[in-house]
Amino acid sequence: MFSSDPVVVVRDATIFQEDRAVLNQVNFAIEKGEFVYLIGRTGGGKSSLLKTLYADLTLKTGYIQIAGFDIKDIKSNKVPMLRRKLGIIFQDFQLFPDRTVAENLMFVLKATGWSDRSKMTSRVTEVLMKVGLGAYSGKLPHQLSGGEQQRVVIARSLLNEPQILIADEPTGNLDPEVSIEIFKIFQAINKSGTAILMATHDHSLIKEFPYRTLKCDGGVLEEIPALVN
Repeated sequence: MFSSDPVVVVRDATIFQEDRAVLNQVNFAIEKGEFVYLIGRTGGGKSSLLKTLYADLTLKTGYIQIAGFDIKDIKSNKVPMLRRKLGIIFQDFQLFPDRTVAENLMFVLKATGWSDRSKMTSRVTEVLMKVGLGAYSGKLPHQLSGGEQQRVVIARSLLNEPQILIADEPTGNLDPEVSIEIFKIFQAINKSGTAILMATHDHSLIKEFPYRTLKCDGGVLEEIPALVN
């Protein structure tokens, strides 16, 4: 049954990096289909917050629910199920260098419980078309530009039709022109109904494409007005 509940709810959460609290009393929600930026200085807690959302860091105090999972009490055997509902995009691609684009994506499908070969092949083709790489399935990562590798990573994150994409500096290593191309792919994904939470340092991007913005500053997460030209 369709639910109108937010895809992310965070209440009174303290976010830790090892034993140090980096964000205190964090409260926010992200609705289905919403696009939200996460900004702030390096070391300000952005990555730690994202890692807590996808259960890579432990939530010690407060409440987080994401894609229907309670993060505080999540058992380790449920974490893969949680991550199937999320698309996680890193700055540093994390592709297998010795596997083709299609093999990289097939690996994720196998790891998340797909077994029908024809359905897997068709899903890989579908997500590669979505990011404009329909003809690239047989290439190895080193044969691709940085922007093309990031498109593969985005395709990988879409395989299991996530409710939300969590992107940590997805354009951080890319030229400005390529960054905008990649960003437009995120916009298209968002318009099709997937929520997006994107951590970024790219203020020119934020000004050109204003959306709701959360800022980590001095141990606090606050909502700030969208940066517009």
